[in-house]
Parts: sequence; structure tokens; C-alpha cells
Amino acid sequence: MRIDLHTHSRVSDGTQTPTELIRAAAAAGLDVIALTDHDTCAGWDEAAEAADRVGIGLVRGLEISAEEAGASVHLLAYLPAADHPGLAAMLDRIRQGRDARVPQMVARLRELGSRITVAEVDRVAGPAAAVGRPHVADALVGLGEVQHRNEAFDRLLGRGRPAYVDRWAAPLEEAIRTVEAAGGVSVLAHPWGRGTRRHLPESRLAELAGVGLAGVEVAHQDHRPQVRRELAEVADRLGLIRTGSSDHHGTGKVDHELGCHTTEPEMLDALLERAGRARAAATGDTGERLG
Repeated sequence: MRIDLHTHSRVSDGTQTPTELIRAAAAAGLDVIALTDHDTCAGWDEAAEAADRVGIGLVRGLEISAEEAGASVHLLAYLPAADHPGLAAMLDRIRQGRDARVPQMVARLRELGSRITVAEVDRVAGPAAAVGRPHVADALVGLGEVQHRNEAFDRLLGRGRPAYVDRWAAPLEEAIRTVEAAGGVSVLAHPWGRGTRRHLPESRLAELAGVGLAGVEVAHQDHRPQVRRELAEVADRLGLIRTGSSDHHGTGKVDHELGCHTTEPEMLDALLERAGRARAAATGDTGERLG
């Protein structure tokens, strides 16, 4: 069984609709896929209908923008109730911060000589429920001012670059507790990549496990093989679920093809079992399910 637990659609910063993503997952030989768009559950229903049609399992999820010790970290949330008031309010605040900084980034880019406009970013973002820096980057690509998203982030949009604008992100512990209260399960996305390892050493992971963290994403393109081995050992010592995934964004992110990393079936079983317990605690529903 091939399982990919971290992908994105056009509902956030991927380049495929949820339906196109599910069809691509089936074509890539995946048996189970999680849709984890940034800070939104808006693609779940379309993805579920597509998954039923093509005959693969869907895990409903999202990737929450969080903050730990001043660093940006991402929290994968699986199978929470989308209508949980606390989760809905937190995601609303995150998306408002995303939306508010786009005009500020555009203004800074124009001061640097770019021809970009907010209208162009909105056109590129299309139906996305969560608009962010990748859409600004894609607008710059469309204008011919950079070659690809990575160049836009490296030169202009990354933290410390001239057009970077900060925004609110959920404190990590608060996000973990909120996901659990919503009947879901939380897994840290690529926790030892992108410069965040120093903020999330084993001692801190142990503390987060104590407040409800269920797992860590071990197999990811941002983790070198040695890092994967070390993180897997830490996860086993702490009793955390180990996941693996592509972090696929369609053509929006190179070298993240569907199924390039996968999750072991027994780890998916553990995640679903824990989600069942969380859901039972939150709602009394004891079912464990995909979809």
C-alpha cells in the first residue's frame, strides 16, 4: 500500500484542482492520499467525491501556519471537525493575516521596481481560499521578473528579504491543543528542515508530545537521509507516529512528485486509531475512517 499524507491543491498554493490532484495520485499508483491545503478545509468535499470515483482512500487534513520561538513551523492536522468553533476561528485569523500582507508585499515589490499589482496576484490565486507568498511569487514568474518560485523566495519574499512581510501564525502548542479539541490528530511537517531543527530538538518534541502532538513527518525532501534516520529514532523513543510524504504542489514546487516519500501502513493505522480516540473524546463518535 502506497500512502502520501501531505499534498496541496489550488485551494491553497498547489496548481491542480482537488479533482486533478486525486486523479494524479491514482495515476501515480497511490492507494491513500491526504489533502492538506494551507489553513483551509475548503477542498475536502471535492477531493472526497473524486477519491470515491477513482477508488483511492482520502485522509482529510490541512497544514496550519504556526509559530515556535519566533520561527515559522507547519502543523499537519488530520481528520479534525472543520466546523469546530475554536479551529474555525484560528484558521480565520491566520487567513486574514495572509490576505492583509499581500498588498504590503506588492507595495514593497513595486518600490523595488516590479510591475506587480494586487489584481495580478488575485488573478494568479484564482479560487484559492488561502492566498499567500507562493501566489505573489507566481505573479512575478508570470511577469518574467523571476524564473520560478524558489528564485522569488530566495531573492525577495523569504524571511529577511526586501519584500518579506510578517503575519500572525498560531502558537504551536495552541494549534496542537486546538486540533485535538476538534477531534483531530497533529503531526509536525518537515520539523528538521528549513532551519527549524534548532527550535524543535528532542527535548522540545517530548514536551509537545505531552500536550497532544501525535507524530512527526520524517520522510520529506527537506530532510537529508541522515536527518531522516535521526528523526525516526527520536520519534520511536518518544512514541510518536512517523509519516512520510511528497508535499506535492503540482508544478508549483519542483522535486516533490506524488509518492516520492510515503507513510508505512501501520503508521496510518496508528494515526487513524488516535484520530478515533480524539473524535470520541470531542464528540462521542468512535468511528475510525478515511474520507
